[in-house]
Amino acid sequence: MASGNALPDRPLVYQWLKKYRFKLNDFAAKFSLIPNDPVLNAEQFDWTREVAEHWEDIRDEALRIYEHRDAVPPLRRISPDHRRIATDDAWRSFFLIGYGHEVPENMARAPRTTQLVRRIPKLNSAFFSILAPGAHIVRHHGVSKSFFTAHLGLIVPQDRANCVMQVDRENVHWREGEWTIFDDTYEHEVWNRTDEPRIILLCQVGRPLRAPGSWLAKAFEWYIRRSPFVSDAKKELGHWENALRDSEASSKA
Repeated sequence: MASGNALPDRPLVYQWLKKYRFKLNDFAAKFSLIPNDPVLNAEQFDWTREVAEHWEDIRDEALRIYEHRDAVPPLRRISPDHRRIATDDAWRSFFLIGYGHEVPENMARAPRTTQLVRRIPKLNSAFFSILAPGAHIVRHHGVSKSFFTAHLGLIVPQDRANCVMQVDRENVHWREGEWTIFDDTYEHEVWNRTDEPRIILLCQVGRPLRAPGSWLAKAFEWYIRRSPFVSDAKKELGHWENALRDSEASSKA
């Protein structure tokens, strides 16, 4: 495991993917069955309405977890690759599913949410994303066009104008009970300049692609699920499980 802010050494395949990601993404974009725009219309996906209809159930489960927020891992702790964009502990992530790997104890804490996200076709990851007051996620972009990102607003600060994500050149504001969907291979940056938390359900979903773009996406997905990037995160999540159990036990004492 790496210490401090140093990143662990990554295999040559991982380094090669990062080096050539722009060319690979340009290739995949030619075979996309949905627009390649930075921000996408949620209504074009059949599953969005069904999940959003039950957003209050999802919110209630997220709030129960938020009561133990100090035991919810900061993303930079479970993913060393995120340390550049999340420089403090203000961005915390409660994973239900991460790159296809389920977290059974967390799913048991949010059974209704788990039931609903399982209805999303080609779901790759699903987690509650908690952004503390004053948090800032620096400008960055995702690695692969194989996926797009969907945010379901659960708790949004009243001062919506000061809780914003900029995707490419477009400013996006979350709304409770509504989806915000975007292509994270475009540069994006997030600010919460309010004194309230922002809590969303974040889902990473496989992009609909026709062949041969779909072949490339399957190969990337196969590799990344077996990579050190994911195996390191799974190990770190295990350590945080103990902290969450202790927090829950203390609140019942």
